[in-house]
Amino acid sequence: MSAKYVDIIIDISHEAIDRVFQYKVPETLSEHIQIGQKVEIPFGKGNSRRTGYIVGISDNPKWEDSKLKEIHGIITNEVPVEAELIRLAAWMRDVYGSTMYQALQTVMPVKKVIRPVEKKTILLAVDEQEGNLRLMEYRRNKNTAKVRLLEALLEHGAIPYSLAKDKLNISVSTFDRMTEEGTIRIESSKQDRNAMNVRVLQAKEPELNADQKALVEEFASDYGAQDYKTYLLHGVTGSGKTEVYMHAIDVVRREGRQAIVLIPEIALTFQTVMRFQRHFGDQITILNSRMSDGERYDQYKRIQNGEVSIVIGPRSALFAPCTDLGLIIIDEEHENSYKSDNLPKYHAREVAIERAGYSHASVILGSATPSLQSYYKAGQGEYRLWELTKRANDQVLPEVQIVDLREELQKGNRSHFSYALQELLYDRLQKGQQSMIFMNRRGYASFVSCRSCGTVVQCPHCQVSLTYHDHNTAVPKLVCHYCGYEEAFVKQCKQCGSKLIGRFGSGTQMVEAELRELYPQAKILRMDADTTKGKHGHEAILSAFADGQADILVGTQMIVKGHDFPNVTLVGILAADLSLHSQDYMAGERTFDLLTQAAGRAGRGALTGTVVIQTYDPDHPVIQTAAMQDYKSFYENEIAYRVALKYPPIYHMMVVLVTGTGEAETEHVIHDMVDACRKLLQTDTEQSVHLIGPTTPVIGKIKDLYRRVFYIRTKDMADMIKVKDRLETYTESNKQSDSIRVYYDLNPMNIY
Repeated sequence: MSAKYVDIIIDISHEAIDRVFQYKVPETLSEHIQIGQKVEIPFGKGNSRRTGYIVGISDNPKWEDSKLKEIHGIITNEVPVEAELIRLAAWMRDVYGSTMYQALQTVMPVKKVIRPVEKKTILLAVDEQEGNLRLMEYRRNKNTAKVRLLEALLEHGAIPYSLAKDKLNISVSTFDRMTEEGTIRIESSKQDRNAMNVRVLQAKEPELNADQKALVEEFASDYGAQDYKTYLLHGVTGSGKTEVYMHAIDVVRREGRQAIVLIPEIALTFQTVMRFQRHFGDQITILNSRMSDGERYDQYKRIQNGEVSIVIGPRSALFAPCTDLGLIIIDEEHENSYKSDNLPKYHAREVAIERAGYSHASVILGSATPSLQSYYKAGQGEYRLWELTKRANDQVLPEVQIVDLREELQKGNRSHFSYALQELLYDRLQKGQQSMIFMNRRGYASFVSCRSCGTVVQCPHCQVSLTYHDHNTAVPKLVCHYCGYEEAFVKQCKQCGSKLIGRFGSGTQMVEAELRELYPQAKILRMDADTTKGKHGHEAILSAFADGQADILVGTQMIVKGHDFPNVTLVGILAADLSLHSQDYMAGERTFDLLTQAAGRAGRGALTGTVVIQTYDPDHPVIQTAAMQDYKSFYENEIAYRVALKYPPIYHMMVVLVTGTGEAETEHVIHDMVDACRKLLQTDTEQSVHLIGPTTPVIGKIKDLYRRVFYIRTKDMADMIKVKDRLETYTESNKQSDSIRVYYDLNPMNIY
């Protein structure tokens, strides 16, 4: 049966997308309607003609059929960006599992309409001679405010309204009277809120080498033939991937089209924007979560009006309202941050390729350490593989030393820094060169425990230990990195009363403190989630380090992603195997990525670089291949492991997470869902779907919510979506208490 009813939103804004109106579809249109279409409808008591967008299609009315109005028709003479984004939201809902409302909230580019900023200027409305005559008159009548304003105008010709109001103390009534008298006139112009806070690089832009030119020429040839591919650019660190991106954008801009450039971290905006601004000038803008509502609104309008052709930002910038999108670039495409933590739990790479299909656009995925998913697809022919095997300008890769921390302990060295790394740090300080120290844990210590009774201080709301912090606080505190709970650090065990309570493990804060003891003469900066909370926190630290205001930069993984500091000749990687042995099928891939990216920060200028990898497992294949920057050997080892255990990218895997305030109820619901799922699968002839669980995840409670999971695994994506759809139907018809929530996560990138 053809669908006869459609859900329509009238206005495109976050406040309006949950206000859905149902309409009937005339038989003449029932075969032609699609989600995302713009339609004309009767609206309100007077049935005035309005336009809206279809966001849902159904065979069943939500109200009495006779009371529903019919749509007038489908608007086919335009394909606005809103329609494209609504189609994209519907696709995300179907693939990743969520409500249409949640998907629409994700893709709609602005939260609310913001009043534009007006720039007002006061100008003299008479000539100079008449102005002097009026000044004499104002003085005779002792109109002091008018005198102040007119004197300023006669001297400067025009002055900003805000300056006249605030500095000259001119009231609104004075402005009004002088305007009525014809002495002044006030001109208004719209002023964009400045979202950019970066400087423009003055250095000469590098020329493309032969390998880079060949890739750009291939892209231009494909694009000219309207062959819009997905390309995977695998280039070693420092090989000049950014230059390839920029020249590919040149090809797109010559066609009058726009480009979106995604970066994995807000921290990378600073350097990326500097380089793009040098090449493209004022044709770029940024979108990110740290911008104010007003800044986001202004940039949204500039993008939609075609005033800029390049949008740069993290994952959410993918939904920028580009009206003629020609290219999407995802830099460092392997990064976890491209996977959303909120419903729908989409991956930007997959959504970018889907959006590019709607827009007839190309996609370039770039990385020194491509995700196994992308490299596998390139091997299968789904993506076109590009490779840059040498650093630009023939710079050599850094020398890598692997330090066995077991041997350091045998020598009596219990510090964070091996003797070799200590000597190299001292050497760089003497030479005036910079160093970076990577530690993938923020805070001062990983946990606090009592050596008398063994109690570990835990968060009362989550099943995790609290982390010690003493940055920018008079009293040391313990913090939960999951829910934000804080409590003061007390030097006495709450369980047994013992004072033998202390910190164990280490973090960036502790590393920084030890560095200051070892090298009191060094200028040290720390960059982690605690030091970059301000709006421009990332830019301030990176700019200071780029300007040579610090000798050593200590930080978490945000310092090792894509940054280019020519004077950095030493990178120290502490506890390299910290993430290697976690309960996560992606542990090896994640560790290889971090080590390779961190090593790639050294020796990017004229001077050669050195990397020190400190580990307790120096012979592990992941450590060895990362030290050699040998991605292909790593890939061959890792893909064999994924094939053997049927993990992504060979199989698709979906986590079904159930949360609730009551532990028993949460257990009951998850078991019911698994039983229902098994019964659903028994009715199918297709036996390729496997269920694993249910079980308790690594962290069984977060923010006072109990968590239980089970896994669905299959090689066929269509089978996965079918099972997910059936589960959604089952949970909808078997509703539990309001505290129960069900979440779906396709090909998860984090531990459950």
